[in-house]
Amino acid sequence: MHQFTIGIEEEYQIIDVESRDLISHVSKIIEGGKAVLSENLKHEMHESMIEMETGICQNIQEAQAELTNLRRHLINTAHEQGLRVSGGGTHPFSNWEHNTITNGERYNKIVDDMGDVARGNLIFGLHVHIGIPNREEGVRIQNVMRYFLPHVYALSVNSPFWIGRNTGFRSYRQEIFVKFPRTGIPSYFNSLAEFDSYVDLLVKTGTIDNAKKIWWDLRVHPFYPTIEFRICDMPLRIEETVCLAAIMQSLVAKIYKLHQQNLSFRSYRRLLLNENKWRASRDGIHSHLIDFGKEESVPYADLLKELLEFIDDVVDELGCRKEVEYAWKILENGTGADRQLAVYKETGDLKKVVDYMISETEFGITHGEAAI
Repeated sequence: MHQFTIGIEEEYQIIDVESRDLISHVSKIIEGGKAVLSENLKHEMHESMIEMETGICQNIQEAQAELTNLRRHLINTAHEQGLRVSGGGTHPFSNWEHNTITNGERYNKIVDDMGDVARGNLIFGLHVHIGIPNREEGVRIQNVMRYFLPHVYALSVNSPFWIGRNTGFRSYRQEIFVKFPRTGIPSYFNSLAEFDSYVDLLVKTGTIDNAKKIWWDLRVHPFYPTIEFRICDMPLRIEETVCLAAIMQSLVAKIYKLHQQNLSFRSYRRLLLNENKWRASRDGIHSHLIDFGKEESVPYADLLKELLEFIDDVVDELGCRKEVEYAWKILENGTGADRQLAVYKETGDLKKVVDYMISETEFGITHGEAAI
């Protein structure tokens, strides 16, 4: 069986201890963490965000061990600098107008190109790379995987608040990101050649300078032999990140296995897939998604059961059954968005929501200081 390696990138919020607002101090954390984390920490567009990435992991246990170790170091470094870090797809009340853009050629160009669309993109995601045999196969996997994106996304929803407002969405992050060009669920491509000619046309016409400016929810990576999932909000607990990555890995392995047996899926139009994405964005695991085969709306729990049955024959080969089945825990305890909303309902205080987000991000990870 092909080795479906895993690489995970998490985008963390940098939070001021006093105000509980975002604070533009990424350089402090990167400087403070240099000794241990220099390879794994990166600037992002806003200085109140820090990206942490694993290396290439052979299996989900290795990914979990590395993520836990990195997160522990990141939390400790933040504490040493008098700061905190948190998961979450958006900050509950921070205003993008007060957040500094990172000074760097790449970010300056994006802001020049997109103005306030770029400045207002103060959102935090989880990106997962799964190794693929080759890019041709990657395009075939991408075509089929599009159907499952809303199902995976619903488990990750974690951004109900935006600039102090309860948005009515479980994931408002996607509603912000949609303002960028070349986002959302990708189109169907008949071949790698068709995909490459699309990218070449955009580069040739000066629309983009390279294929990394394609920000779809799922993309065959332009430079690595991976398929990259970009749809998910940044979770709170490590177990949630690991569960999502394990499901993604299993789906890629299963779709590849079917291709090897010359079995294929019916392809659905992006117009239909977007309906399910919208429902997942609004209601997460409480949504009814459209079952296109039956032509009816089905409770999310039923579709999750179907999804886990679909990948059941590969999870033991990959050694990730326990991690995949954590999805039922998410259904039981609620997504990050459900839990944030519960804290807000109980307290009416968005600072308390931030406290909760920090404590959940630190859950199961020890450090010398008191938790908050």
